Formats: sequence, C-alpha cells, structure tokens
Amino acid sequence: MTDTEGAGVGVDAPQGAVEPARLHQLFEGRRLTPTQRRIAHCLVRQTAAAPFLSSVELAQLAGVSQPSVTRFAVALGFDGYPALRRHLRDVAPAGPAVDARPANPYQQAVRAEIHHLLQLASLLADSGPVERAGRLLAASRPLPVLGLRASAAQARGFAYFAAKVHPDVRLLDEGGSRLADRIDMARNAGASALMCFALPRHPAELLDALDHARATGLTVVTIADGTFAPVAAHSDLLLPAAVGTDLVFDTVSAPMLLGQVLLEAMCDALPDAQARLEEFDARAAARGLFVD
Repeated sequence: MTDTEGAGVGVDAPQGAVEPARLHQLFEGRRLTPTQRRIAHCLVRQTAAAPFLSSVELAQLAGVSQPSVTRFAVALGFDGYPALRRHLRDVAPAGPAVDARPANPYQQAVRAEIHHLLQLASLLADSGPVERAGRLLAASRPLPVLGLRASAAQARGFAYFAAKVHPDVRLLDEGGSRLADRIDMARNAGASALMCFALPRHPAELLDALDHARATGLTVVTIADGTFAPVAAHSDLLLPAAVGTDLVFDTVSAPMLLGQVLLEAMCDALPDAQARLEEFDARAAARGLFVD
C-alpha cells in the first residue's frame, strides 16, 4: 500500500490528528478480518485525515470496497461509518489538521517522517510496553538480536550499542539453514528472549525463525512497521513504528529512534550499565580510540 499521508502535510499537521494510541485502543481485542486490518492500518497511517474521510475516500485509500468500510465500522461496535467518523472527530484534539503549502516530493518525505516520529511520541505516552521489553532483554543471557535483509542494519546498530552494557549480545543478521542452529545455540546457552527488527519487506524465513525461536521457549520482542505487520502473530511483544514510503527506498527514522528508546529502557534494567559504560570510556581513552 502506498503511503500518501506526507503529501501537503506540514509539521503542525498532527495537532488536529487522532492520536495513534486512541486508534489502537479501538482495535484492541477485536477479531478483524484481513480486509478490516488493512482498513485499520490505513487509518493509523492517515491520522491527520482520518476524522474527515468519507467512507468512499477511506475505501480508495485502503484499496477495499465501500461496503467493507461499513462492515469495519460495525465490527468496531459502531452503528455505521458515520458514527465511527464522529467518534474520530470527538477524540481529535483541536488545531489545524492540514497545511496546504506546496511542497516538493523531498519535503513531503521529510514531513511524513516528522509525522511518524510524532506518532511514535504519542504511542510512547504509555511507556509500559517498552519498559517491559527492556526488562526482558536485560535479563536474557545471552541476548540474540535478529534482523534480516533490510532490517539487518537496524539489528546491527542495536547489537553494537547493546554490547556496551550487556555482557553477551549475539547478532543474527544472516538467513539460511544455520539461522535455526544459531537460535538453538543461544537458547542452550541460557537466552530467555530474542530481539527482532522486522521492517518491509518481510522475508518469509524471518517468520520461520521467529516461530522456531518461540518454540524453543524464547520470548520474542519485535520492532515492526505497524501493529498489523506480518510478524505480529509471530511475536510475543510487538513495538510498532511507522516506515516512510514516499521515496524509492523506505525511510526508517521512527524504528531507529524506537530502537534507541528500547536501549535506554534496557540500560535502566541493567544495574551495572553505567559502570560498563564508564569502563569502556576509560579503555577507549587509554587506547586513543577516538579523536577529541
């Protein structure tokens, strides 16, 4: 699905948007069909426009039929789509929703990323999931960090910094037949959790790896591109962060920042994290690793 939310949207757009956390509350505990999940995902990605879209417009954006939008509203407990839209307007904070200033495609992409970061800030108003994830990762010895293909860079960066405060971090950034073996080795060595980065496009073997990890008894914590990402059903704790699709290649500012936030939560759960960092700084200074 193409993300068009950045077109013509300024930095102030989220002031009149529905907070993503409120949208997620609507979907919690609902058994939605794949088509309905597609509509829900579209609403999450269109928070600025959501309270003002007609059922036909939402159907076009989501690539579904107009009756599907009506059935979606009913599945959420509303009499119909008009009632759902009134609810979205009621929970949207006052303020300008759209900035009509012209923007070139590059500006649109940047504005979309800013919007994604503000969505993430809204979701982090409930810090419970991130704090729980931090405790799970801090307690795992060793800590396997998984990311394949496009997600490998995110996993590699997370593992690099995590290794400064965690005694045993194991990067899993290559697929193939040995991936399950490496997961088994981590589990046999005492691992209790696995950190996963799952950004588009999602390799089929990643889902197999997560299923295998859970089957061995590992708790899977995943940073993914949305609540309805394919990895959701294969993870124990999913932390969503939107990915930008306005450029040829996806932009991942929000997932990157969420990874750093999770590192912070992990440090908070490691009593010796500060001591490890100070020890590293002392060694680095003695070896002259960095230029002042």
